[in-house]
Amino acid sequence: MGVLSNLEPKEVFAYFEEISAIPRASYHEEKISNYCVEFAKKHGLFYIQDELKNVIIMKDATPGYEQEEPVIIQGHLDMVCEKKPDCGTDFETDGIKVMIEGDYLTADGTTLGGDDGIAVAYALAILASDTIAHPKLEVLFTVSEEVGMEGASGIDVSMLEGRRLLNLDSEEEGFLLAGCAGGARIECKLPVKCTDAKGCAFEITVEGLNGGHSGVEIDKGRANANLIMGRILTELGKHTDYHLASAEGGRKDNAIPRECKALLCIPQQDIQKVTQALADLEKNLANEYAVTDAAIRIRTEQENVPLPLKMLDSDSTERAVLLLLALPNGIQTMSADVKGLVETSLNLGVLKLDTQELSLCYAVRSSVSSAKEALLDKMTWLTEGLGGAAERSGDYPAWEYKRDSAFREKLAAVYERMYGKPPVIQAIHAGLECGLLAGKLPGLDCISIGPDMKDVHTTEEKLSISSTKRVWEFILEVLKEK
Repeated sequence: MGVLSNLEPKEVFAYFEEISAIPRASYHEEKISNYCVEFAKKHGLFYIQDELKNVIIMKDATPGYEQEEPVIIQGHLDMVCEKKPDCGTDFETDGIKVMIEGDYLTADGTTLGGDDGIAVAYALAILASDTIAHPKLEVLFTVSEEVGMEGASGIDVSMLEGRRLLNLDSEEEGFLLAGCAGGARIECKLPVKCTDAKGCAFEITVEGLNGGHSGVEIDKGRANANLIMGRILTELGKHTDYHLASAEGGRKDNAIPRECKALLCIPQQDIQKVTQALADLEKNLANEYAVTDAAIRIRTEQENVPLPLKMLDSDSTERAVLLLLALPNGIQTMSADVKGLVETSLNLGVLKLDTQELSLCYAVRSSVSSAKEALLDKMTWLTEGLGGAAERSGDYPAWEYKRDSAFREKLAAVYERMYGKPPVIQAIHAGLECGLLAGKLPGLDCISIGPDMKDVHTTEEKLSISSTKRVWEFILEVLKEK
């Protein structure tokens, strides 16, 4: 028996546990995609698997629902793969070890993959059932959502008949999401020059941060490990003439980085005052982030760190730190139309410095396309001004809120009937695939829902068991409603 075998709804958690055992990092979705194909074959369902490994599975309407409009159910197959430093999971070969903690599912040392594994589990459970009433279903599983929505961007959906889409990639029960920000990825690269290393090797690690989803937690004031490293390097420049040798922080551009590490070459005579400066800075950071990142820490290592062969020359060190400081990060503007909604933001998710170049990868989001373009232009000009170049990718449009939505009205009516109160209807700053799909299917009416999840894209990710059950019941009622 599985770990989740006693949970309700049994069929949903059974599929969630099955897919959790399958590695499904972004760009490595072949196994989970093939699993969905085998599922379709087993249940005698029509399917399409494209070259990207997107999968479409169709199921005819149940008796009495043949004349109802088809419904598209959509979620993504990939997950953000983060793990704790002492976790030995290999995301290319190993699955996720799911655990139960009270009302929540979590994972042993890694992200859980509730984003968006729960959508896949819901859809498979519906497709496998012989008792659930529903119109014709067109289930769409996309790939590479977490790295720029590349699956949704590349998929051919011209064969779909449905114009009502239920996206299952939201993280708060009781909310009907009806719009989201657009976005893009930008990588700012700065070539560097090196010289023979000298002095003492000195390793600095920023750790203990909470991190989070850059679309959901960007307004929480949480520390970004890469930006903290920028502050450290700036502060050290007041106390010593150091040279950078290497640096690395973060894994995904859309996740707020929890840790960053840098290797410096420092004159021997300056080690003591550098150590003291870092101790003082750590106290200041602990005070600044006492609420959001109480465990923030600057860890140093010198004695067991060998001197590298090369270090950046003085000019390259200065330009690298300057670029890190000059490029913006975090919230840029708040929406003037929707109270509390972030309009434009960016997140420095991945930092990488070697003997060839400094690479800074950002996830940029905005619900206003012109503001997104202006921010990308600004980053490009700043990077080029310091002798570098910027590369854009994964551009996706905003999903614009529709004032008139028959599908939204239907879901809201069902929700109020079931729970005695209206749902909250809102737009969000995080990106969803609805905008891309709406551009491919004229007249598409989209709504996004999902059960309660916490700290997605982090190793603290949790999925509520009771909320999963309630949302399941809500989905079935929506499909049943004529």
